[in-house]
Amino acid sequence: MHGSKPQPIRLFLVDDHEVLRIGLRTLFNETEGIRVVGEAGSRAAAVAEASRLKPDIVLMDVRLPDGSGIDACRTIRTARPETRVLFLTSFADDDAVLATILAGADGFLLKEVSSEQLVAAVKMVAEGRSILDPTVTQRVLERLKHVSVPALEPMAEDLSPQERRVLALVAEGKTNKEVAAVLDLSDKTVGHYLENVFQKLQVSRRSQAAVYYAQRLSKK
Repeated sequence: MHGSKPQPIRLFLVDDHEVLRIGLRTLFNETEGIRVVGEAGSRAAAVAEASRLKPDIVLMDVRLPDGSGIDACRTIRTARPETRVLFLTSFADDDAVLATILAGADGFLLKEVSSEQLVAAVKMVAEGRSILDPTVTQRVLERLKHVSVPALEPMAEDLSPQERRVLALVAEGKTNKEVAAVLDLSDKTVGHYLENVFQKLQVSRRSQAAVYYAQRLSKK
């Protein structure tokens, strides 16, 4: 007898183009380990259905007919932080990418990606990794360093050397497990360090901490 298979990734599709949703649904339903549990074509439906279906991952467009996918992302993540959000969009807009990061998204891809890349990205996000399209990532990270931010410097100075090391690795998109492996620590210890970092920087998400690092600490 074979051992029981792991539960498939529960994927929720949000895009106002029905033809695109049909294509995505076909692609993912033919992919082992992923199951499409629902879809929506508007921001309001995305928020309501994500609350009802409790998907593992929401694959969402930035621009929706009744508002922004970024607002939907923020609402979904606030209500259920364990739901991850991956944006799939036609627009390589630096402001949009930055906004998705600040809203707590786990990734941003352009619709030009191949089917294989998209499937791989969904699986990587499900494992807790962050995905950013390489064509825009570098520009956005560079831009982050020059965006004006509130004067939180005193709190940054309060970070211990180890907390800074943990934050630097988180800013690279590493999971707690990956950070633990690099620094030879336990997952639990990394979690404690991150709690301290969040408290000192007055942030609540990894993405916000990564933005702070890019703006303030990576230049030092």
